[in-house]
Amino acid sequence: MKTRADLIAFFDAHDVDHATLDHPPVFRVEEGLEIKKALPGGHTKNLFLKDAKGQLWLISALGETAIDLTKLHHVIGSGRLSFGPEAMMVETLGVTPGSVTAFGLINDGERRVRFVLDKALSEADPVNFHPLKNDATTAVSQAGFRRFLAALGVEPMIVDFEAMAVVG
Repeated sequence: MKTRADLIAFFDAHDVDHATLDHPPVFRVEEGLEIKKALPGGHTKNLFLKDAKGQLWLISALGETAIDLTKLHHVIGSGRLSFGPEAMMVETLGVTPGSVTAFGLINDGERRVRFVLDKALSEADPVNFHPLKNDATTAVSQAGFRRFLAALGVEPMIVDFEAMAVVG
């Protein structure tokens, strides 16, 4: 599994400008409110899910975005969704609960996880995610985030959670 240092090296190798702020561990969106005041841009919540068909999903959204998991499976064409097991999270994304991040896709070499990106987050600049652990926050530009995903070969499914529709 890749580490924070590996992630930063990957950013550097792919011309993704980044800035990281170390802070005490944060486990829930609400806990990081003071930290977020010091960082501009979109702050995220990230959900690791498994559907009834066994497909793994990662949803990255703005922290304030409401996500209705009881309806989302109709929108994204999945089976019914529930939170994914911790062991699968560690195995596929290399993160533990509280540290789920889109940057964890760097560890999903087999591309077992489908990535859903909130439309509102796709328009935020910069975007802030944990760099594989919840004791820091790393900011990258939206263009840099897209370069990161493209370098991994990940094409996000963009969902407008307000309209409950796939838009990209």
